[in-house]
Amino acid sequence: MRRLKCLVAYDGTDYSGFQVQPDQVTIQGEIEAALQRVTGESIQIAGSGRTDAGVHARGQVFHFDTSSSIPVDKWRFVLNNQLPDAIVIRSMEEASPSFHARFDVKVKEYRYCIDNNPVADVFRHRYADHIRYPLDVEAMQQAARHLIGTHDFTSFCSAKTFVEDKVRTVYDLRVERDGQEVWVICRGNGFLYNMVRIIAGTLVEVGQGKRHPDDLQRILLARDRELAGKTAPAKGLTMWEVVYTENG
Repeated sequence: MRRLKCLVAYDGTDYSGFQVQPDQVTIQGEIEAALQRVTGESIQIAGSGRTDAGVHARGQVFHFDTSSSIPVDKWRFVLNNQLPDAIVIRSMEEASPSFHARFDVKVKEYRYCIDNNPVADVFRHRYADHIRYPLDVEAMQQAARHLIGTHDFTSFCSAKTFVEDKVRTVYDLRVERDGQEVWVICRGNGFLYNMVRIIAGTLVEVGQGKRHPDDLQRILLARDRELAGKTAPAKGLTMWEVVYTENG
């Protein structure tokens, strides 16, 4: 058996998230079906994390074990031939038998894109949330600084989450303008359900002048989801990069 490490990008618009779900079309389901067609084996992949319905990925990572003799340099071409256009294997490599796409993660980076044009860009509507009114990016950046570090992020996760430990470490959180696009860039050791989208939605309210930047500290310490802003739409979120330990 060989263990292969794979880097995949996908447009999540038409999928019910990454993880397999009964009677739903998912990224994992499409990849596993393609692997079975290629190898004849029933293969279950392990992803670096889950993405919700409508969320995209530029740098999602997964691994799988196979007894197939297909050379590693041929795998990408063979698998991409079996996948829908919205899912693309960017790279594949042999991995150590001990490598795990989820448990060896050191840093995850998500980016949330806001189309801040007065009129929506029709070519970006699947990948960015359109907000036509000007945003105060400097105020959003000031607010973001309150969330950097190790904190209990109860206020910034969905009330539907079943995870008891809501302490996470955010290594970097910044807001940048690139022309008419505004990006919320978040790097951390892991994220709670809807955490990045709720952070983005709250920062947007700061940018609109509905909240003061220092409100973020009060919201964080309160551990109350009702105090934070709206959950930003899924389409603006992309899993950007996954960084591994030296062995990964």
